[in-house]
Amino acid sequence: MTSDQITIIVIVAALLVDLAVRITAIIVVPRNRRPAAAMAWLLAIFLIPYIGVLFFLLIGSYKLPKKRRDKQAAINSFIIETTKGIELVSDEEPWPTWLRSVVRLNRQLGAMPLVGGNTATLIGDYAASIAAMTAEIGRAKTFVHCEFYIIALDPVTADFFDALEAAVKRGVTVRVLLDHIASVRTSTHRATFKKLTDIGVTWQFMLPVQPLKGKWQRPDLRNHRKLLVIDGRVGFMGSQNLIDRSYNKKSNIRRGLQWQDLMTRVEGPVVSGINAIFITDWYSETNELLARETVEIGDELVNTSPDALDCQLVPSGPGFEGENNLRLFLALMYYAQEKVIITSPYFVPDDSMLYAITTAAQRGIEVELFVSEIGDQAGVYHAQRSYYEALLRAGVRIWLYRSPYILHAKHFTIDNEIAVIGSSNMDIRSFNLDLEISLMVRGESFVRDMRAVEDGYRELSRELTLEEWLRQPLRSTILDNLARLTSALQ
Repeated sequence: MTSDQITIIVIVAALLVDLAVRITAIIVVPRNRRPAAAMAWLLAIFLIPYIGVLFFLLIGSYKLPKKRRDKQAAINSFIIETTKGIELVSDEEPWPTWLRSVVRLNRQLGAMPLVGGNTATLIGDYAASIAAMTAEIGRAKTFVHCEFYIIALDPVTADFFDALEAAVKRGVTVRVLLDHIASVRTSTHRATFKKLTDIGVTWQFMLPVQPLKGKWQRPDLRNHRKLLVIDGRVGFMGSQNLIDRSYNKKSNIRRGLQWQDLMTRVEGPVVSGINAIFITDWYSETNELLARETVEIGDELVNTSPDALDCQLVPSGPGFEGENNLRLFLALMYYAQEKVIITSPYFVPDDSMLYAITTAAQRGIEVELFVSEIGDQAGVYHAQRSYYEALLRAGVRIWLYRSPYILHAKHFTIDNEIAVIGSSNMDIRSFNLDLEISLMVRGESFVRDMRAVEDGYRELSRELTLEEWLRQPLRSTILDNLARLTSALQ
C-alpha cells in the first residue's frame, strides 16, 4: 500500500469519525435538554469538535449521580414527616386567591409545608449578620448545624469560629457542611480546615470532587445554600457566606470590591424545616441520618400575634426532578397584580423567566430590577448585560447598585403580599446546577421591611435608561452577546 493510499484512508477515516461524532451529538445532546442549551452545545461541538466533545463529557450532564438522586428521593418523605403541616397557617387576613395554588405547587415539587406562627427579621449589615449568628451559637445548648457555600477563617469570621469552639467545649454537638470546590478556592482554606478539625466540630465537604476516593460528579454542580440552625429554636438563611466582604482575593482588594448581602433570622415552626434541609444534606454526604435531631417547635416559640408570618421553604437543585425555584419564581411573576421588585447579583434568565418579567411589565405591573453596576465575574457580568435592552424596552426599571459594592443579596417582593429570600440567583446556574434554598414569606410586615431594604438600595443606585444603554460601544455588545451564548451551556 502506497503512502498516498494510506493518506487517503486516514482522511476518509477521520471524516467518518467526524461525521459519526456530529450525528451522535445531534441524537444525544438535545435529549431532555432545553433547546437553547442544546443549541449552544451543538455549536460548540460542531465549531470546535475536540474541545467541545471534551467539555461535554466533563460537564455535559447537569444531573447529580443517580445514587445521590435516589438519596434525595428517599429523604423527601423524611422531610414531609418531620415538618409541621398546613394547619398552622394564619387565616386572620385573607389570602390572595392565587396563593394556595403556589403553595400546592411548591409542596408537589418537594418543598416543606406552609407553616404559620413565625417571626423573621432582616439583617443587611455584613458584620452585624455574623455577629448575630455568633451570639446565637454562644447560647446553644444541644446542637449547632452550620451549612455555607463558603466558609473561611479570617479576622472577620474569627469570633464565629471561637463561638463554635466554645460550644463544643460546653458539650454542644456542632456539625458543619461547606462546599468543597468553593471553600478550597479561598486563600485561607488550609487554615480553615485545620481550625475546624482542631476545635472538635464534625465537618464534611459538600459535593466533593475527589476522583481517587470515588467521589465525582460534574465539577460545577455545587451546593450553594447558606443556613444556620441553633437548637432548632432559631435559624438564619440568606445570601451571605462566612468570609470577609472582599472574599480575601487580591483582585477584589485591589479594586476595593465589597459584598453587600441580606440575611434573615427566623424563629417559629419554619426553623424545623431549615433544620430538615441540613439533615438531608448531611445524610447525602455522610449516610448518617440525624433522626434524633429533628425538632418540633414548642408553643412558647410560636408567634401568635397578628404580625405572625406564614413561611414555606423551597429547596431546589439537580437532586430534584423539577426546577423548584424557577417554577416558584415564574408562578409569582405571573400572579403579580401591582408590583415586582427583584434583587439578583447574577441575572441571567432563561427564556421562560425573561418572558415572565417582561410580560409583567407589559401588562402594567411596576417591575424593578436591582443589579450591580460592576461585576466580579466577567462572563456572568457580560451575559447579564445582554438582557438589559429587552428588559428596558418592555418597561422594566433597572437600578445599578454603585461600585465598589457588589450587590450579592438575592430576594424579590410581589405586591404587598409575598417576599422570597434565599441563596438563589435568577440565573440558569441557580435554576439547574446549584443546590439552593429559598424562603417564601407571606406577611405585610415582612414585605414592608423588605421594601425598606429596597428603598435603601435605590438611594445607593443609579437608574439605567434605554437611551444610555443604546449608546453602549460595539465592543461591549459583542462581549455581551458572546457571554450570553456560553451561558446556555448547561
